[in-house]
Amino acid sequence: MTAERVDALVATASDGIDFDGLRVEATDDGYAFETPDADHAGLDEAALRDVAAGSDYVSNWYVWHAVVPQKPDRWAFLRWLEGADVGADVDGSDVVARYDALTEGVTTEWGQLSITARLDDDEGGRRRYEVRHVDDVGRDGLDRYDDPLEARDLATHDERGRYRPLKAAPSLRTGWQFAALDPTALVEVVEAFYPASVPNWYREREGELDVTHWRETMGRQTGMYGVVKTWDRGEGYEHVNWVAEATCDDSQCLKRREWQYDDETDLDVDGGDGQFPCREPCSVVVSGARKWTKLESEQPRTYEFELTPSEKEQLEEVIDAVADGRTDEIREADVSDGANRFRARFLRAKLFDDEGNLAGTPTDRET
Repeated sequence: MTAERVDALVATASDGIDFDGLRVEATDDGYAFETPDADHAGLDEAALRDVAAGSDYVSNWYVWHAVVPQKPDRWAFLRWLEGADVGADVDGSDVVARYDALTEGVTTEWGQLSITARLDDDEGGRRRYEVRHVDDVGRDGLDRYDDPLEARDLATHDERGRYRPLKAAPSLRTGWQFAALDPTALVEVVEAFYPASVPNWYREREGELDVTHWRETMGRQTGMYGVVKTWDRGEGYEHVNWVAEATCDDSQCLKRREWQYDDETDLDVDGGDGQFPCREPCSVVVSGARKWTKLESEQPRTYEFELTPSEKEQLEEVIDAVADGRTDEIREADVSDGANRFRARFLRAKLFDDEGNLAGTPTDRET
């Protein structure tokens, strides 16, 4: 790549170059070439080629202007991955320090992805990227993939083979590795795992994230989803808080919720700490809201049950365990946990009748 980047530098020098500590310009006395480590003036083309040939600053300039995608969001994301961001801990203009770090590998997390950027020893400054699950860091024997399209399949099902309707859910399967991606392929893999996360992250950085709030989103619903329009201010506001608490918590989605009730009314629940923003209620939220709209239209009934204090607490523990998705973590022998399967079966055997009614009390659906 040395000849390519030096040719490109010479061809561009007449326009002037000022990037990451490299300054090159054509003057009446010849070319001027300056980096933090070198300062040359009055160079003819041959001398310019000589000083440019071994410079990491020239390599860095060429990579960022001729190799990586020039789309602004992708360009910014790739810069951020290696700490070349403005305001990042690593000074973007300190190319030598950045190249030293890239030689060892610079690792960043993006959702449940661990992304490591490295210099390609055979390509003189080009970057190569490795992507794996954060839980697989340090593990050997992972299945290797090279085609970015294969990331879509990996993102489709969780560890147990269940379909993942929400791609930002913290349920990405483990055991795979993309070992040596070029910059374009790296972004394609990231976008396959977390669609639109890079452009939305970039829009937010630029102060241009267009957020569509709850009421506007619900106002667009038609057909079978049109029922959610009936959830409006008053009781609706409290219900939307419940929806956000149920679906948009960090334990359920790795995005950071930026949408609110409307552009004047924030929701009470926290939006989470995700790296990339959520700009509008997703299909999972809308689908859940449709179901809850119907359920919440029912009028309360009064039922009387006799429960021991421990049975009441056990019912609360069962709901907590299901809501937090931890039922699979409860050991069969751990009967101290109210959501233990044997504890739950005992409670069902004691309190349910043959029709499945709690305490033998039928459900009252009369209006």
